[in-house]
This record gives sequence, structure tokens and C-alpha cells, in this order.
Amino acid sequence: MEPCKNFKVATYVYAYYLAKSDDATIQRDIDYYKQYIHFDKAYIENHRGIVDITPERLREVKALFEKNGIETAGGITSTQNVNGIRKPSYYDTFCYSDPDHRKEYKRIVSELAGVFDEIILDDFFFTACRCEMCIEAKGKMSWAEYRLKLMEDFSHEVVDLAKSINPKLNFIIKYPNWYESYQETGYNPGKQKDIFDMVYTGTETREAIYSAQHLQRYESYSIIRLLENTAPGRNGGGWIDPGGSSDNINRYLEQADLTVFAKAREITLFNFEEVLGTNLAPTLGNEYRRVDKLVGKMGNPVGVWAWEPFDGDGEDQAYNYLGMCGTPVEPSPYMNMDAPVVLFTQSTAHEEDAMEKLEEYVRKGGNAVITTGFLKEVYDKGIKDLTSVRLTGRHVLGREYMIAHANYTAEHYAMGTDQVMFEILSYKTNATAADIALIAGEHNFPIMTEDNYGKGRLFILDLPENFAELYKLPLEVIRGINKHLSMGQRVYLGCKPKYNLFAYDNNVFGIQTYRPMKDTVQVIVRGACKGIRNIETGQVYSEYLTLPTPNPQSDATTVIEEPTEYAFEVTLNPGHYMFFEIID
Repeated sequence: MEPCKNFKVATYVYAYYLAKSDDATIQRDIDYYKQYIHFDKAYIENHRGIVDITPERLREVKALFEKNGIETAGGITSTQNVNGIRKPSYYDTFCYSDPDHRKEYKRIVSELAGVFDEIILDDFFFTACRCEMCIEAKGKMSWAEYRLKLMEDFSHEVVDLAKSINPKLNFIIKYPNWYESYQETGYNPGKQKDIFDMVYTGTETREAIYSAQHLQRYESYSIIRLLENTAPGRNGGGWIDPGGSSDNINRYLEQADLTVFAKAREITLFNFEEVLGTNLAPTLGNEYRRVDKLVGKMGNPVGVWAWEPFDGDGEDQAYNYLGMCGTPVEPSPYMNMDAPVVLFTQSTAHEEDAMEKLEEYVRKGGNAVITTGFLKEVYDKGIKDLTSVRLTGRHVLGREYMIAHANYTAEHYAMGTDQVMFEILSYKTNATAADIALIAGEHNFPIMTEDNYGKGRLFILDLPENFAELYKLPLEVIRGINKHLSMGQRVYLGCKPKYNLFAYDNNVFGIQTYRPMKDTVQVIVRGACKGIRNIETGQVYSEYLTLPTPNPQSDATTVIEEPTEYAFEVTLNPGHYMFFEIID
């Protein structure tokens, strides 16, 4: 099988498999994969739980993989049973307050560093321990404060130790998919990105409903972008597994596709044994060949700049729910004062100067979209100078909507299939405009407002009480939200829920559907063009609908200039994706 040209493919060989497999078994399994997938690398694990693989056996396995032309690295899963004593910690992660645990962990690292020139830590390098040692050491600090400092310090120790044994070592920390909870368990990318040589990304989104994590499938894309912006050029790749996909193989393939659409340099399959003898390997191998051709035509990803600070907390997964409504997102732990539009969520408010940065950004000409969660966090910190919108503490249910962007004379109405609950925001007429409103009885309530401030604009997006109810919004409402969130981009979508848009800076874009039936989406291109072309089939879409253009409101004399927008209709089958280029 030929290697992919635009990304590498790796496998993770965990200790449980090695503990029961001889060389003949491993070679047989390598030969199985050779029929379907070209592996560039194998991460070979020396410790998981109560299983250890000796350095001597690691060297034998390393030689076997390398004999087959597969590069090797080491791996560690940070779960344990030290001295036979159970610690009060989920997954039995190590207790880094305990000297015996630290000593054992250093032994594991030392043995692996003596065998490999590269080590990756599987995503259990965290702590949820609340033993007596931890309680006493924490003192008056919060658990997040204590664990962040604890893991920062121990990261220095293990990296320094490993490099003293092997100065050539490339040490990688892999972060899990649950980014919103990092700080509570000691994951500290703000500091660890400068301690470890590289980071790696868990892109396993799995089943979104019957899972405690409520991960949205778009996160397989967005979390790569988050960690790429965390450590530019040092995000090694994405990591998927078949968990939560046994009922739907397409969900597994989506993890792989979105990881690569986000421009991951490598994708790791967890794990070597679990995929053996299933229909995953042949299906995935075929998918890689298709995706590899597409990736070579993609530029750099673009999207609404979502400011997700280190250790931020609140409105978990909010931008991934928006991503499932066709919003391309570019999350980053840093503010980008030059971005055409920036999304501020409740998590953003964790940054002490978030309100000051917001005011400066909008005043100089930026377009900011803030959520109700962010509004609440900065309610008494200056936000009232930027808008007349106020919190009421009341809520409303409805399913009829009015879309009337302030820059247009036209307004229209849409009906959803189910009622959605929003927090009631009040505002002052003609001081603030309601671009999108919910109609309930003989009343309407803003769910997206617009204010002018300095040279820029401030939009407030009232997210539903249950973010998943975004999936009940009609196409017209989602199109209205996407219009503002996509400012500065060439393309946005008018779509029903359960679409992804992947946008790139070379006028290439892709659409993924998760809808249960064949459906049509509006691809809206800003600025004159001759059409859009499917970059796989060559099919050209040249028929379009010209959308309304800005017009002065009533006695107003000016409008905010916008390019003419052209809407192309594209039909997709369930579980499919298509990639296009704009024909100028």
C-alpha cells in the first residue's frame, strides 16, 4: 500500500497486546494491515495499568516494526496500581502528590527513554486524585489551581529526566478531547506547550448523545485547530479510536476525515489490536486515498476566531454546536485583534482583560459576537457602555422567528418544527437593533442583537438554554447567524442544522452533512464569481440566486458596505461530504 502524500498514518500498539503477543503474531498482524493501510509510524507502549513491557522486549518489538519499514516511538498510559493501594482517582491515574507514585512514574519514563528517541503520553497524564496527601498539599487552593501547578512541576521533572537519559528525545504530550475540563485535572497546555517538545490531539468525538462527554462531531476538526494555535507548527497530529462507533462506521470515518480536513500532519489509530480483523481497516484505507487527494488542494483553514483562553471555563462545547450549524470555527487561546470577527463565550471571560480587549477591538473597527454567557460574566465590568441590552432573568419558549438585519430593509419570517427556550434579553429601540428575534404570542424577543461602537459592531448571540436546541432552528435563522459569524470570509452557509463548513484561504471549501436524509444547502459566496466547482468530479454549479443587498433604513442616508452575495444550491446525500473551489 502506498503512503499518503499529505499526512502520515500511525498506529498505537498498547501494552496489553504486547504482553500476549510473540513476534510471529505481531508480524502476522502487520501483514494484515499492509493490505489496506500504509503505516508510517508505530507508537509502542511500555506501560498501561498494571502491565509493563521490559526494555528488552521493547527493543525486539521496535526492531520488528522497523524491519517492516515502520518508524517507531514509545508510548505511556499513565494509569497504575502502586503498592497495591487504590487511590481515589478516576481511571486510577497516578497521584503526583505521592512520592511513591512519582518514583514509579519516573521508572517507566526512564526505561522508555533508553529505548526510543521519541515518547508520547497517552491522554491519562492528568490527576483527579483526592487522597489525604492531595487534600493536605492542596490546602486553601482550588483543585484546579493545585493540579495545574502540580502537573506543571512534574512535567518539568519527567522531561528533564528523559532528556538526561536520551538528549535526542522528542517528548510529546497528547491532550484529550475534553478541552473544557483540562484545568480541573491538571492539564496545563499554557505551560506544558513550553515544557514538552510537541503536543498531540485527541480527536475522538464518538457518540454525542449516549455519552457523558456530549462531544459534538465537529470537534474532531476544531480541537486540531485549537491545539495548532496553541503550539503553532508543533501539533503532531490527531488521534482517533472506534469507541462509540460500533453502530455506525461512518462516525469513525468522520473522525478521521475531520482530523485531516483540519490539516493534521499525522493521524494515529488507537489501537493496533482493536482494528485488526474488522471492516474498519479496509474502509479507512480506501478513505485515506480519497482524502489525501483533497488535502493537497486545501489552503490554510479559516473561520470565526473563537477566543478560548487557557484554563477557561463555561458554555462547554458552545462553538462546536455552532460548528454543527455550518459555522467554520478557528479556536485559539489567544485574542486576535486583526481578525475580521471574534467570538467571545463565557469561557473567554476567564481572561482578566477580556472586557478591555473586547472594547478596544470593537472600537477600532472589529466585529465581535458575544454570547449571553460572556455577557453575564462581564455584566458589571463595562459591557453596558457598548450596548443597551440587559439581562432579565426570565425565559421564553417559541418556534417562530423574524430575521431583519439592521443593514437591510427586507425582513422575513421562519417557523421551526419545535419550541426552543431562550433567556429574555431586553434592549432599547433604536439604541440597539434586533437582527434576529423569537416571536412568542404578541411579543418578540431578540436572539441576536447588533450595536455600533466606535468603528466596529457588537453582536450579542442569545444561545438556547440547551445548546442542542440550536439544531431545532430553521434554515433562515441559521443563515442569519452564519452571516455575521463569517464576516471576512468568502463563503457561508444557509442550512438546516447538522452541517459542517470547512473553509480555506485559497477559495476552497468543503461541506459535510450529518442529516438523516438527502438535503439541499445554500452555499453563499460573497462577491462576483462565475460559479463553484466540485474539485473531485469537476461538476460546475453556475445557477445562483442573488440575495438582497444593503439598503438605507427608512430616513437613514448610509449603509455598511457589503459585497453582493450569490446563493448556490448543493444537494448532499446522508453521511457525505463535497469539496469545491470558487470560480472567479
